[in-house]
Amino acid sequence: MADPSGFLKHGRAEAPKRPVPERLSDWREVYQDLPAEERDRQVRAQATRCMDCGIPFCHSGSAGCPLGNLIPEWNDLVRVGDWASASERLHATNNFPEFTGRLCPAPCEAACVLSISPESGGPVAIKRVEEAIADVSWERDLVRARQAAVSSGKRVAVVGSGPAGLAAAQQLTRAGHEVTVYERDDRLGGLLRYGIPEFKMEKKVLDRRLAQLREEGTRFVTGCEVGGDKPGDLSVATLRKSYDAVVLAVGALQGRDAPEVPGRSLAGIHLAMEHLVAANKECEGDGPTPISAEGKHVLIIGGGDTGADCYGTATRQGALSVTQLDQYPRPPEVRDADLTPWPVWPVILRNYPVHEETGERRFAVAVEEFVGAERVESVRLREVVVRKDPETGRREVIPVGDHVEEVPVDLVLLAIGFEGVERMPLLEGLGLSLTKRGTLSCGSDWQTSTEGVFVCGDAHRGASLVVWAIAEGRSVAQAVDAYLTGASDLPAPVHPTALPLAVV
Repeated sequence: MADPSGFLKHGRAEAPKRPVPERLSDWREVYQDLPAEERDRQVRAQATRCMDCGIPFCHSGSAGCPLGNLIPEWNDLVRVGDWASASERLHATNNFPEFTGRLCPAPCEAACVLSISPESGGPVAIKRVEEAIADVSWERDLVRARQAAVSSGKRVAVVGSGPAGLAAAQQLTRAGHEVTVYERDDRLGGLLRYGIPEFKMEKKVLDRRLAQLREEGTRFVTGCEVGGDKPGDLSVATLRKSYDAVVLAVGALQGRDAPEVPGRSLAGIHLAMEHLVAANKECEGDGPTPISAEGKHVLIIGGGDTGADCYGTATRQGALSVTQLDQYPRPPEVRDADLTPWPVWPVILRNYPVHEETGERRFAVAVEEFVGAERVESVRLREVVVRKDPETGRREVIPVGDHVEEVPVDLVLLAIGFEGVERMPLLEGLGLSLTKRGTLSCGSDWQTSTEGVFVCGDAHRGASLVVWAIAEGRSVAQAVDAYLTGASDLPAPVHPTALPLAVV
């Protein structure tokens, strides 16, 4: 059994980071590469803090992990040094723990019983333990390709190679189906490849997992727009004729813009993904980015994950200054139990490693106007308050006072969220339309209104977390397997549902 007093012996300890000057000089991940023995010692101490609670909210999908990861089980296995069994238990529920261990904001930690009281020392560093198990699994050759014993004779197309599509493809391949993943970009991975900066997850981590999927039998086609009409594209008619089922994992990449702000048409103002994709392509060796922050005063509008990714990218490109704006007031440092009681996801100030490096964050402020002749040269800022209209329920941004501040700017990046699935010929060809939220709806069996066409991930849920994408990929795989064969033995998370849910 777990050590019930482990949290009294060991405090919460995050993974140590590399010195700021060192990590600003390259694109490698921000965390130190500790010697294996030292890393294992630190992580085993952290796993010892887990009490194996009677009701472990950490793996409850309603508040904790959407995948239903067996967190207390693999924590205790790590505590006693049984890394092989810990790897088996982790991979039983999560296809790609090396992704979630690096990228997930860890709702499991917010739901940890040790989060209830600050006197406990804080939650178990679950995310760190998960990443360590994943890394040890690769180091010790515990990750093996799993070929299906019997072929079903059924063919499945997965459109999109992000985490949802990859999870669905791997599960369906292991069930014995012939799976082909279609990706319109030149490389695989979706946002994992071109949306996530190298300093958060080096792409060699993605590439080694893709090699496993290939070895298992999943087939990949890149540079192919399904429903497009360019050379190398695949028509909807051919798609439907060639496959017994189709999974749409096309993401929700329609970026939210700000056309109502005066001066938006000036050069030098870009959506966040335009900046991040180009920067990642440069890291892949495709030549210099056309949207570099080098030598520029950079303004990032938006206080979330995407904004932080732009922040760290701009500093590594050599920006003169970086400022990140958030319309909302500065959140509290610790959970306000009246506002977001445990175990729900708390509204707190979230500091990313990039915020320790340089630059400035400003809260309760918004851009009133972009100023410049042909290119943006400055912005005019106003303090604001955000509220909901009591009649319509719509969010309103209300200026506070008359003071206007003008700030010099050379590059503006809009990281204000996503509006749903991009409009694409594929959807029209399949007879599908988007919901008011810009997503694709489906029934409880994950099937859209078109027979044999299923949806998962951000395309169904709206822009969300990598852990939700993997969870939905696993769930849709079980549904497709049952559709093709009449029943399914594929495991799937208990909590993810095909019905619309609030985004964590």
